[in-house]
Amino acid sequence: MKRRDFIALLGSATVAWPLAARAQRPAGRVYRVGYLSIAPREPTLHLIKAFEDGLRSLGYRVGDNVAIEYRFADGEMERLPALAADLVRLGVDIIVATGLNPSAVAATKATATIPIVMTSVDPVGTGLVASLARPGGNVTGLTADAGGEILGKRFELLKETLPNLSRLGILFNPDVAFIRNRQTLMTETARTLGLTTIPVEARGVDTLEGVRSPGEGARAGVRHAGG
Repeated sequence: MKRRDFIALLGSATVAWPLAARAQRPAGRVYRVGYLSIAPREPTLHLIKAFEDGLRSLGYRVGDNVAIEYRFADGEMERLPALAADLVRLGVDIIVATGLNPSAVAATKATATIPIVMTSVDPVGTGLVASLARPGGNVTGLTADAGGEILGKRFELLKETLPNLSRLGILFNPDVAFIRNRQTLMTETARTLGLTTIPVEARGVDTLEGVRSPGEGARAGVRHAGG
């Protein structure tokens, strides 16, 4: 089986990259997968199980023909670069970067040659790929948000659901760069539909309880910008 076939099985891709030059691997090859996550291990055990079950359903069994090197940053973003570099040093065949953008960014900074399967938000806006149509580089995977072009469609759906909607609360984490940029884009897009946006900052789960509805009780739709 070719290495490209293995990568394709791991990442049912929203974007793709050229793999025509990938060499034939010998029979009995044990593939080495790097799994990079910003989250701690324990809260994501169900995701790990689903990942390994998915591999098994495709004929890849941990301890048999695939080995997985797990690396968890335990919620500490600053640990990701060293963890990604460790996976590169081990010479893994592929890196699966989970937990949205931070893990994927760390992986792309660590290697430009090892294929990376990401789960991302706006991979174009964050520079992970050149475009969805022609991503280039060594990154493929899934995106939870295709970028600014989809915002208009979402706001249109809100207007259809709530015809009298005029004020839109935007819940976002200002400490995350791409979310700050997205908040600005959301404001501009909403304005074209006659909507006024009200930004509401939330820097973490522990701050959500204190978040109040925008406009001192005024009726508004609330949109979560991520983070």
